[in-house]
Amino acid sequence: MQRFIHVLFFTLIFLFNISVPRPWASAVTVTLSNNCPHPVWPGIQPNAGKPIVAQGGLFLAPYQTQSLQIPPQWKGRVWPRHGCNFNAAGHGQCLTGDCGGNLYCNGLGGTAPVTLAEFSIGSTDLDFYDISFVDGFNLPMTMIPVKGSGPGSDPRKCRPAGCIKDVNTVCPAELQVRSQDNKRVVACKSACTAFHSPNYCCTGAYGNPQKCGPTRYSRIFKNACPNAYSYAYDDPTALITCSNVNYLITFCPN
Repeated sequence: MQRFIHVLFFTLIFLFNISVPRPWASAVTVTLSNNCPHPVWPGIQPNAGKPIVAQGGLFLAPYQTQSLQIPPQWKGRVWPRHGCNFNAAGHGQCLTGDCGGNLYCNGLGGTAPVTLAEFSIGSTDLDFYDISFVDGFNLPMTMIPVKGSGPGSDPRKCRPAGCIKDVNTVCPAELQVRSQDNKRVVACKSACTAFHSPNYCCTGAYGNPQKCGPTRYSRIFKNACPNAYSYAYDDPTALITCSNVNYLITFCPN
């Protein structure tokens, strides 16, 4: 579910994409790797006007990988679903990240809270990517550029994004989503998802980075995972650029 727009993220994408397109633009390989001891059903959602990839969803057994070809100038997101049960027709539900009860999301987003990998394959020489907890957290996830290059000497360019820590283990009670038997935390809501308050959602009077800053809840996410978005305007440490690159997205990284 696309609840929020990272304003600076898309502003930067627009500014770079109006420059001269790179003539060598080609498909990008995104490899999805499930390092979890349980199955994961990745969901894939394109931004408006972009093509649906792999019908929007697939199944990964424990320790299985699968590579996808992402077309040039594609923008969208990938998230993990787990605890899923689908029938032969592809209908069912997931414990977290569900997309309308379908194996193939076909353009639908995942129900929050969910960990998101967001990326924009540039028509210029730059891609933009991040791991976001703006919609909350369900599984640890990293996104690593493969054979990429960063412009200039800025060490923040072309670095891994994401989180190896299970944020569910530090999730405060008021943000927790628990299993049906109430024995474990299966996801952690963002403060916006939990409370729907403008100061947490960066909306209304708080709709700019000057008025909407870190909160005690976003700091829980940030302390656990410094290389991920902890709230909507967390751009300086979470938004990453790279060029001429493929990506490895890993669920439950070591």
